Amino acid sequence: MGIAAFLLNLLLSRLVSTQRDQIAVIKAFGYNNWAVCMHYLKLVMAIVLIGAILGIGLGGWLGAGMTRLYADFYHFPILRYEIRLSVLITALMVSAGASIIGAFLSVRRAVMLPPAEAMRPEPPATFRPTLVEKLGLQQWFSAPSRIILRNLERRPLQGFMSIMGLTVAVAILVVGRYFTDAMDAIVDIQFRTIQREDVTLVFNAPLSAQAQFDLYHLPGVMRAEPFRVVPARLRFGHYHKLTGITGVEPSGELRRLLDSDQQPVSLPPEGLVLSTKLADLLQAKLGDQLTVEVLEGARPTRSVPVTGIFDELVGLSAYMDIHALNRLMREGFTLSGAYLQVDARQQSLLYSQLKRTPAVASVALRQTTIDQFEDIIGQSMAGFTVVLIGFASVIAFGVVYNAARIALSERGRELATLRIIGFTQGEIAYILLGEQAMLLAIAIPAGFGLGFGLAAMMTRLYDWELFRFPLVITPASYAFAFVVIMGAAVVSGVIIRHHLNQLDLVAVLKTRE
Repeated sequence: MGIAAFLLNLLLSRLVSTQRDQIAVIKAFGYNNWAVCMHYLKLVMAIVLIGAILGIGLGGWLGAGMTRLYADFYHFPILRYEIRLSVLITALMVSAGASIIGAFLSVRRAVMLPPAEAMRPEPPATFRPTLVEKLGLQQWFSAPSRIILRNLERRPLQGFMSIMGLTVAVAILVVGRYFTDAMDAIVDIQFRTIQREDVTLVFNAPLSAQAQFDLYHLPGVMRAEPFRVVPARLRFGHYHKLTGITGVEPSGELRRLLDSDQQPVSLPPEGLVLSTKLADLLQAKLGDQLTVEVLEGARPTRSVPVTGIFDELVGLSAYMDIHALNRLMREGFTLSGAYLQVDARQQSLLYSQLKRTPAVASVALRQTTIDQFEDIIGQSMAGFTVVLIGFASVIAFGVVYNAARIALSERGRELATLRIIGFTQGEIAYILLGEQAMLLAIAIPAGFGLGFGLAAMMTRLYDWELFRFPLVITPASYAFAFVVIMGAAVVSGVIIRHHLNQLDLVAVLKTRE
């Protein structure tokens, strides 16, 4: 909205500048300041109205698409998308407010313009030596380059706002790609590095140690690692959380415990190892004694120390050595399920047999889980990325094109004069577009930095119980942002170059100045 306000300010500033004599005439005929003000505000409201109609249509289409995505993911039988009137009114008010703020300075300038002064041509800018010239470095720059530097120094606020607009456009693309990078990192770490099993098997009820050996008689099973899951309510002080304690083999290879740096986490022979998120919810620290209220069997209550805390990207987890968990439950070696490494050629046969086995409650195939996860995330991220590309491209094109187009309109006489005294069309284009290229060269690295900062902020905002986003931005994401922004800038530059080639030197020079 800030960039939209800036573009409207550019547009109206140019209109006020070109319509100075008309403003003077209508004021001389008796129109008051309020009438002049309303004229320009009506123009702004017309732009807002057209944008609102397009925005409501686009927003409704995107909202319906997201609703379908949620319905497919959560298997809701009916999920309708509705736009509340309050949402539409809020969107219109915010858009109109930003537009009026953007138009304020320009409209004020038109209103405050005395008729006698407005009937005279706008005075040329006052010449001052630039910083480069004060430092004696002008010999290192060509004449067109010095013109570019002089114009940037003459209008620092406009240049700064242009840089900010382009910076925001780059940052939007970096943040958009960050979500994809983070999801890819979660899939890679959770489903390929931590969960290395091919099949996760859960029994209807806890079974004895004999079940582990029976698993090796199933088709294609090459390795089986047991686990024990005990549903429990963990309490610390007045904090509590309903979760499950998972007991795994400390030396297991199929399901490993890794921290955020992907370093192995050792399971002590006694005590609980908590994920950082679960420890935060319980306000528990190393050495604290948690009250464990078991929610199966005889429902005993035990006191267990916290012997480890580590970062985990997915879920709220509490782990124990499976033997320690069996001792906590005062049972022999008992397992709730197993992680299986399976011969890929016999996986289908194994799946069919397990589905027919009464003692088996559920069977999860790792590759199927990955495919479903990537499919649903791919759909949502693809739409999200397209929207962000559209936003960023519009911003980049709008900033570059409007700034260059207004510069062409304002400095048409200067450029025509330069052509007549011997400057080539290429040199004129360099003066006009080189300024935008210089702003772009500053904005792109600034946008990378802003995008990284916003992504770091997102890691805190997306610190959910279900999953946490890692701070991962790949070089491909920076390259993607660079290509999109440069593409939008090149397209706007080509259009401006076409306008420049059509410049009528004689008509431009026939001015009353």
